[in-house]
Amino acid sequence: MPALHDDEIEIGLPLVRRLVDATLPHLAGRPLRPLGASGSTNALFRLGDDLLVRLPRQPGGSTVIDKEARWLPHVAASLPVAVPEFVAVGEPGLGYPERWSVVHWTDGATPAVPVAGPHRPADGLARDLANFVRALGDLPVPPDALTDPALRCYRGESLAAMDATAREYLAECRQLPSLDLDLDACLRVWEAAMAMPGSEEAAPRWLHGDLLAENLLVRDGRLAAVLDFGGLSIGDPTVDLIVAWEVLDHHGRELFRSILDVDEATWRRGRAWALLIGLMTFPYYWHSMPERCAARLAMAHTVLADAAPLLQEGR
Repeated sequence: MPALHDDEIEIGLPLVRRLVDATLPHLAGRPLRPLGASGSTNALFRLGDDLLVRLPRQPGGSTVIDKEARWLPHVAASLPVAVPEFVAVGEPGLGYPERWSVVHWTDGATPAVPVAGPHRPADGLARDLANFVRALGDLPVPPDALTDPALRCYRGESLAAMDATAREYLAECRQLPSLDLDLDACLRVWEAAMAMPGSEEAAPRWLHGDLLAENLLVRDGRLAAVLDFGGLSIGDPTVDLIVAWEVLDHHGRELFRSILDVDEATWRRGRAWALLIGLMTFPYYWHSMPERCAARLAMAHTVLADAAPLLQEGR
């Protein structure tokens, strides 16, 4: 399994086999194989036909496993689609230093991102995504969630708090000569979002934090499941709007926005978040995850096209 991080933990099939067999004897001997679509946070292995083993790739990943095991059952009961269902949490052992998880497998396919031409996602997907975002954001936040440090993440902060970081990523992107992206236009979109009136102070809300195509499953054009709640947090949920610029075309975005009743200032901040997620992806994963970078590049181009009237006004 190729390394994606400088501090990558070495994870191979023999290690996972021994961990499962030693920790979960009732599952010992089940067929085990790497999942081709392993993500950047966890190494993924199919266990039989109905289970998935997830092992953090980096030191400290136990914190995320613990957070998901504690809070995912709490939020799952109020969500309109399936989410990962924990079967077991394995302890560190056999040289592997982090806790790891086994969850039920969910069938489905990653949604195709919009392509040029007459094709567009069914309205049902836009409605499903909006209903998920609304259901998660409307879920009451218990007092112990407010005080859980694992539920605090930069993606739940206000967009203004990311201004210096965004400019740093823009500078790093300028060092990628093969990046086909108008970075000057990106800067103008970002600065326009920074100039928007600040959002009113509101109570912290639940957010997914990484609502992108690679963490979605669809069946028959409808949203079947949302995966990877490692970014589950309490804060400003504007970042969860980013899915509109990766998965939906203009028509779908307008439907998504209308269902959520998003005002113009919040919408522009959500669009800027989508741009920032792309900008932070390119320098880190340009060589190691070309498919992810291609998806984020398509999203960034969609952001610029969507913001074109705004850029024309600013000239």
